[in-house]
Amino acid sequence: MTPILPQCQNLQEQVERLLELLHQEPSLRALPEDVTAVQASLRKAIAPTFEIVFAGAFSAGKSMLINALLERELLYSAEGHATGTECYIAHAEPDRERVVLTFLSEAEIREQVVALCQRLGLAAANINQPEAIDLLRQGCVLVLQQEGGESKSERAKQAKALDLLLGGFIENRDRINTLNNATYSMEQFHFSNLLEAAGYARRGSNSAVLKRIEYYCHHPLLQDGNVLIDTPGIDAPVQRDAELTYRKIEAPETSAVVCVLKPASAGDMTTEETELIEKMRGNPGIRDRVFYIFNRVDETWYNSQLRQRLDSLISTQFRDTPADRVYKTSGLLGFYGSQIKGTTGDVSEAVPNEFRFGLDSIFADSVKGTVGGEDTPQFVNEFLRYCANSGKLSPSRFRISVNSYETPNENYVRILTEQGTPLIEQLIQDSGIEEFRSAITRYLMEEKRPQLFANLADDLQPLCIGLKKHYLSVYRNLDSQPREIEAMKAKELEYLNQELQQVGKEFCRHIDEEMNLAVNNACPTFEADFRQLQTDMIQRLDELLHKFSVAEAYSRATRSHPRNATAPLIAVLVEALYSLANELEDVLVKSSQQVVSSFFQYLIERVRRADYYSQLYRLLGNDGGIEQKLKGVEKRVSDALVSAARTECDRFVRESPRFYDEGTFSIYQFRQTLQQTSQGYDAESMIEAEPAIRQLLKLDFEPKIDQTLRRSFRQTINQTLKTLLLPMADEQAEAILQQYPKARAYLEQTLEKEAEEKIKLNLKLQDEIEQKIADYNQAVTGINSCLQGMLLNRYQLAVVGESDLKAIPTYVESDDFDSSLNFTAVSNSIDATEAL
Repeated sequence: MTPILPQCQNLQEQVERLLELLHQEPSLRALPEDVTAVQASLRKAIAPTFEIVFAGAFSAGKSMLINALLERELLYSAEGHATGTECYIAHAEPDRERVVLTFLSEAEIREQVVALCQRLGLAAANINQPEAIDLLRQGCVLVLQQEGGESKSERAKQAKALDLLLGGFIENRDRINTLNNATYSMEQFHFSNLLEAAGYARRGSNSAVLKRIEYYCHHPLLQDGNVLIDTPGIDAPVQRDAELTYRKIEAPETSAVVCVLKPASAGDMTTEETELIEKMRGNPGIRDRVFYIFNRVDETWYNSQLRQRLDSLISTQFRDTPADRVYKTSGLLGFYGSQIKGTTGDVSEAVPNEFRFGLDSIFADSVKGTVGGEDTPQFVNEFLRYCANSGKLSPSRFRISVNSYETPNENYVRILTEQGTPLIEQLIQDSGIEEFRSAITRYLMEEKRPQLFANLADDLQPLCIGLKKHYLSVYRNLDSQPREIEAMKAKELEYLNQELQQVGKEFCRHIDEEMNLAVNNACPTFEADFRQLQTDMIQRLDELLHKFSVAEAYSRATRSHPRNATAPLIAVLVEALYSLANELEDVLVKSSQQVVSSFFQYLIERVRRADYYSQLYRLLGNDGGIEQKLKGVEKRVSDALVSAARTECDRFVRESPRFYDEGTFSIYQFRQTLQQTSQGYDAESMIEAEPAIRQLLKLDFEPKIDQTLRRSFRQTINQTLKTLLLPMADEQAEAILQQYPKARAYLEQTLEKEAEEKIKLNLKLQDEIEQKIADYNQAVTGINSCLQGMLLNRYQLAVVGESDLKAIPTYVESDDFDSSLNFTAVSNSIDATEAL
């Protein structure tokens, strides 16, 4: 790990101090994502490690690419490998190299077996029964035979993966716990060095049952805290393994991603690959530190359609990606090319097993074949294909023939013997591995750390600019305030008329706003009171109808006509209409008065809580007559609504317009009632018809009440309030402005003491803002020193210099002076700056 520059030792403390200063300013509280970005950038800049995640689809060639970068065969690489193994490769000194192995639990292995069996159409079995494992492995062999080999199809790759998983479970049964993951150092396996431990972990069956492998090895690429991380395929058969990769991509400790893509061999981006790219863009810790590797590019050498589709994909979907972030590679050719390069040279000096260019060393396990023959390693087949059909080799420079009468291995040895190192170097160059290794080495060794600090500076820049402007603005406000009591009094009085005018405007605006809420049914208090009025009227009508006495009505009718001993039904109804209308009038009058009283009580309370009301008390020592005016309007509104209520209920005496219309239920009820009351001429026949008469009255009054409560009377209240309240507000605003002499006299009595306190407060606040500026400058200067040490002079953050402060005028012209700079407003704004 490269030691931190002396200038950067206190970087974290300095950045956190800036964020603390920012948090103290309520008007500058940045968006949470802005602060989050700074914190993420800071973590990256000071982190002891820089994790580079290799992510991509199953069999994209991630492990082979890492092997090629390190020029060491550390990781297991095979097309059929579909386990959820995470591999961490970190730096170690040459004599401290080691491997730490963590195994899958039996439960995790069972889960993978079930997932692979479902994909292969095999019946899952108990892996603790040897005969069940044998049957599954036989099924895998059968699938491989049907598909023609493990590299021929996805199904064959999965069958090979299942076979390796079952084999690894058998071979390592004593190291696998039922539910927990067991971890072992390489010494517990009695390995003497990293090569032995890596060889064990690289074996397919062992790798299949390993959950995590940590390599600590010596390589320049791993210096400065760089950690390479190989992850499971994003389309792994076990969903949990795929999610592990996505979680790693989104983890805050991930610093960069090498995205290994398959379009070179598949033709198009898969859904999983597209999702992977979206996930990377969502991690602020990664930013633009993404390398896109189109691996297996050698497939495009033999298929022009694949080559065209790949070029089109890169030119369209990656046109905005910098060229130094997109590479086309063949990890297989590049890695093994670099490996066999060490076996070539002066043949006369070579040791015997190097005459065959790695067949007896690097590929020893792969060439072990049946009796009387040997197998051909995958690299040898791809090498011969490269020599014969790639079109990459110049015929004038390389005269190569692949003879049908020779075995692939014989052709391989002969060609390399004839062509030697130039051919291998050309192969490595065409593989793109050297270009990618040089680029990522240059990035990690030279560009990475300056970029991390540049990102931090970019994220800090807008916050620092905001703080600087804010400090200078507050300093300007404070510095513009008078230093002497008489001057401060004069300045305050100078703007008294403006303040009175502003109070009046605010009062008018507030009354208009409250009135608008009431008219638009948006004032909860007013709505609740009016609903209570409606309830009172409806309940009172029900009570009156329930208590209505025909006998009393009949008696009143006969008393009105002493010469007559009987009364008609119409007379009884008339008495009832008068009685109900008058009783309902009493209720509506009382409820209207309660609505008005409650509304004005609410309005006065709202006015008292308003800022302009407090300001008016400060200027006049009283409210300027606002409450008195409001109470006067309340009386006028109440009187007007009482009159309106009496008028409204007086109309209830008249029958409803359609009460006697033919075909209505009311006329039918009337005729039925009339027929009943006509049975005799005394009071008895009328009293017996009492239920029917009540029903008649209900049919008449309910529509009239509904019309009043739901249509006419609410509009009457609204219009009365607007007509009387809004003009009063305008009159009161003018009345407040006319109280300037009184306000001046009142202020002159209190301003001297207030001015004295204000001057002391201003001096105190000025000291505090100067201290904040000093703290800010100290933090920014420290960060700038660190940036200079990283040779990032153009990323310097803004300081508050002496020239900035001297440039601030010591006075402010009256036209430019904002009324917010009066005693209270300035105090509030600066107090907020101070307190927060």
